[in-house]
This record gives sequence, structure tokens and C-alpha cells, in this order.
Amino acid sequence: MILRFIYSLVLAILCAMPAAAGYVEPDYFKDKVTKGEMPPVEQRLPKEPLKVTIAGEGKSVGQYGGTARILIGGQRNISLMTVYGYTRLLRYDDKLQLQPDLLQSYEVQEGRIFTFHLRPGLKWSDGEPVTTEDFRYALEDVAFNEELSKVTSPYLLVNGKAPVFEIIDDQTVRYTWEAPNPDFLPQIAAPQALGLLMPAHYLKQFHKKYQTEEKLDELIKANSEKKWTGLHINKARQYRPENPDLPVLDPWRNTTKPPSEQFVFERNPYFHRVDQDGRQLPYIDRFVLNVSSSSLIPAKTGAGEADLQAQNIGFADYTFLKEAEATHPIKVKLWESGRGSRIALFPNLNFEDPVWSKTLRDARFRRALSLAIDRNEINQAKFFGLGRPSADTVLPASALYKDEYANAYTNFDPAQADALLDEMGLDKRDGSGVRLLSDGRRAEIIVETAGEDQVETDVLQLITDHWKKVGLKLVIRTSQTDVLRSRVIGGTTMMTMSSGLDNGVPIADMNPHALAPTSHEQMQWPQWGIFVESAGEKGTEADLPEAKELSDLYNQWHKAADTTARAEIWHKMLALYTSQVFSIGILNGTQQPIVISSKLRNVPDKALFSFDPTCYFGVYGMDTFWFEKGGS
Repeated sequence: MILRFIYSLVLAILCAMPAAAGYVEPDYFKDKVTKGEMPPVEQRLPKEPLKVTIAGEGKSVGQYGGTARILIGGQRNISLMTVYGYTRLLRYDDKLQLQPDLLQSYEVQEGRIFTFHLRPGLKWSDGEPVTTEDFRYALEDVAFNEELSKVTSPYLLVNGKAPVFEIIDDQTVRYTWEAPNPDFLPQIAAPQALGLLMPAHYLKQFHKKYQTEEKLDELIKANSEKKWTGLHINKARQYRPENPDLPVLDPWRNTTKPPSEQFVFERNPYFHRVDQDGRQLPYIDRFVLNVSSSSLIPAKTGAGEADLQAQNIGFADYTFLKEAEATHPIKVKLWESGRGSRIALFPNLNFEDPVWSKTLRDARFRRALSLAIDRNEINQAKFFGLGRPSADTVLPASALYKDEYANAYTNFDPAQADALLDEMGLDKRDGSGVRLLSDGRRAEIIVETAGEDQVETDVLQLITDHWKKVGLKLVIRTSQTDVLRSRVIGGTTMMTMSSGLDNGVPIADMNPHALAPTSHEQMQWPQWGIFVESAGEKGTEADLPEAKELSDLYNQWHKAADTTARAEIWHKMLALYTSQVFSIGILNGTQQPIVISSKLRNVPDKALFSFDPTCYFGVYGMDTFWFEKGGS
């Protein structure tokens, strides 16, 4: 009994002191370490943790503790924690430069040979070591298993061929393609990262290659699945971490099994980062995500029910939220949106109506639509003049920015718009002044929106008046996101309004896929995107010369040998895309409210708010945010 007391006392003293290697034990785990339920911090960290230097205006080394609350519109949105926590093999820093994260180092040869060196001693959140087997399993047993992965990620294929995978030693793996793969590293660092690393020690129990048929059947039934593939997919989902038992590498791990109205994320005891004083990160112990109706989130945020909120609030809520600072312990910051355009119009070049299709495919029509929009009025009426009238293109913060891209057909010039429409042969009008198409129908443009963003509807009301002056009638139709996407793909939607380019601050080594037909999700040419996604098996091939040229340039980018060559291709694509007005940008540089607890520290006052590439809070180090004493 006395010996046990002495042992406990010694452990308590050791836990209260910095570890021998200079590492500091988070308060959250001291009791478990004292009781012998968890190894001390120096045994949980890799041999060489990633040291994060916290410096800069308003930033400081933090203190441990606290629970941060976030409001989400649905339980699927727990994926935000994977984005916010931003833990990757490689990650972008706040200057958008690639840096090793989980990796200790890496080398690239000839743009096609990638050698990765793991941090020795790196562990999963359950304490099991991360090994080269975790790389092999993710690639061979999951990504290239035809039963588990119906479609192989295009970033793992070059000229349709998979890489040669090698395990060099206990800490080193290598991927080799026959030609350069410029997508590989950016996709590893992306918000929805390429899944190159999976906890094989946990997942093998759900894989038919490693589990007995009897046991697998038992697991399938116990989890209400029909096949082993569904079982494995649901147990292995990393981006949306619904399985609390899945070992992770993120700063916080989900402890709540859905369905639930509240999800609790607790700190990962084996997280691999430390601050400059040796404190294991993260500082905040836990995040609680409360599910709420999206429409109620602004009011709840203003009432102080969130400690870190950006999703489901917009600039239209800014005045209300700012006023709430006086009565609730919150602070409102404004970050600049990182999208190419806060809102943009997308003429559907795959619209099924042959007369309208021909009209929409004529660049003169798209240019006229853009020239007829009074962006300054929209800026003043909806954004207090804080936005920048612009085409849907890269932002001034990008090294690829040029004024000519931003200014392409964005000046308000109804006379030039009229001239272009007349030149097209749309020079006849009915008694109410609406232009007539070649078949005698009125030029009524139906613009559809998902109806989730009131700003879109408000802006369309203003554009209705603008286009009326040049003889075009705008009809607004609201829908639901899933229904709208199906209609766009089916060619029954003429034009949509949504947000512009996801990534407004690309670097040359980032994929320019958004500027060419590449995806079914692109609302200006969905069928051409499907054709590319399916390798020609579905959809239709682009038959517009300028779109085909963008596709050719996109293919050239993949073959480019270096950053300089890729930058040249980016500029060609940006020039062509904006001159053709394939999407009609309205404004960018708009402001996104960020609401935080008045006790929360290290959140930047000014930053870029975007999913890609900044992962919202990700590149700004959410693991370094901390609460003052007396905070949440």
C-alpha cells in the first residue's frame, strides 16, 4: 500500500514537470498517466515531433483546456473537423507552401518518383504505430480493390496506369509513375485528402482478404450491412469520421456514433505536433458540434451558442452579429472570401433546347450578359461596397492574377451589350421590348438557384432590372441542391447561379481542373465533364472549339516538366476562360464573418476564408487556438 502511494506520488510529480525531452503533458491526460492508463507524453510523441512556432501579431503560446462549441446544419458536417484540424502527410502553411506534416521528409525526382519518410515513432490515436503497411494496405487492398473502390482516384493514375509501390524500409515508401504526376502532392495536401494512409491494424478485421468468412458474416449482420464492402467503407471513412473506433491522426477524434444531435471530439493523445515550448498540441481539449437547423444558426451564434462559427452565417448577418457583441461574449471578425466570385452565373452549354443551346454557346451572348450587369450597384446594395467587381477568376492574392482576367467584360456597358446581341441576330423585339430568338420565342432566361443563399435571389432581382434594359427577361426559379444538380446534368436547366471558382488563390502547381471540362459537378458543361470522368464511356465530348482548347491545355499541364511551364499553361487557360466568359462572375473579395468567443485566442483578425486550399481554419493552425482562463 505504501509502495503504491509512493509510486503514485512520483508519477504525479513527474507529470507536473516538463518531460525529460522537454515536452509538456496536457492537463487533460495527467490523471490517466498517473494511474498508468496511458504512457507519458514523451512516449506518445514521435521521436521528432513537428515543432510549430507560434509567432506573429496577436499570437502567443497558449494554455491547455476548454471546450469549444460549433453549430452544424446536419450530422454529415462533422467532416468539418477533418478539414479544420488539417492533418496531412504534407500540408500547406499559411503562405501556401507545402511542408511535411506527418512525414518527416520527402523527395521528388523527375516529377514522377516520390519518396516519403515517416516520422519515427508516429502513432495512431489508439497508440498503435503508423507503419509502411498502412500505406500498402490503403493502396493495394483499398484504392485498387475493384470491389471496394469502383472508381480509382484519377490522381493515382498517370496515362491510365497505377504507380509502382515500394516499401524501402520500416519508415520509407516510394511511388513511381512512368511519367510526371503533378497532381500527387497537391492532392495529398487537399481538404479532401488522397487516402494514402489507413490504419491497417484496425481495418483488416473488416476485409475479406484478412478475415474468416464466418467472422465477417457476423460483423456484417452486427452492423446491419449487406456486404463486406459496405461494412469496410463505413468503418474506414476518414473524411467524415462517423466511426468513433477508427484510429485517426487528427488533433481531435470523434467519440460519438451517429445518429446524434451532438458530436463530441476529444483531443488525440498521440497527436504529433508540439509548440516551441514543447507543449503537445492541440491546446483545446474538446470540440462539441451541435446539430441545428441551418436557418437558426445565425441567431444562435449571435446568442453566444458558438465559440467558433463560420459555416451557415454570411455577410448579410454581419450587422446583427456585430450588434450582438454588446450583449454576448462573442467577437466578430471579417475574413476575405477565397472564391473566384462570391456568386456567379453558369450558362449551361449542354442545355437540351437546340435554339437556346446555340445561343448560349455563342461567346457574344455570354459577353453581352456580363456587360449588362451593373456590378457596382450590386456591390453597394448587398455588400456595403466592400466587394470587388470581377470576372470569375483568381484573386489578387494569387501569383497567377492579372488585371485583364479580372476585368474581362465586367464593365457596365449596356450599349456594347446591345450591339453584341444585335450582331448575333437578336435584333427583333416584341411589343414589351423583349428580344426574340431565331424561332420567334421571347428571350426569357430562366436562372435556377438552390435557394439556400438569400443573397443569390437578391442579386438576381437586381440583375433582372439590368438585363431588362437590353431586352432580356430574367425568370428566377428556386430549387433544392440535389434536384438542381440532376436537372443541370440532364440538360433541363438553362442557367444557374452559385458560387464561383472554389480556389481563388492557386499556385501553378495546383491542378487547373476548374477551368476545363473535367467533372459532372461543373454547371456550365456537365455532360462534357462526365465524358472526361468516365474516359469517354458516358456523357458527350466537348464540341466547342474553345472548350476543347481548354481541355488540351489541361492535358498539357499534366505533362509539364516544371512549375514555370505549368504557370504558362495556367495563364493561357485563365485568359481563354475569362475572355469566353464561361462563367459570369459578379464580385469577389467579399467578407465572411467569423464569430469567436471573446476568450478565444490565436484566431487571425484577417485571413482568407476558403475550403480549397486554406481548409477554412486549417492552414492557420486550429490546434494552436486556445482559451483564456475563465473561457469555455
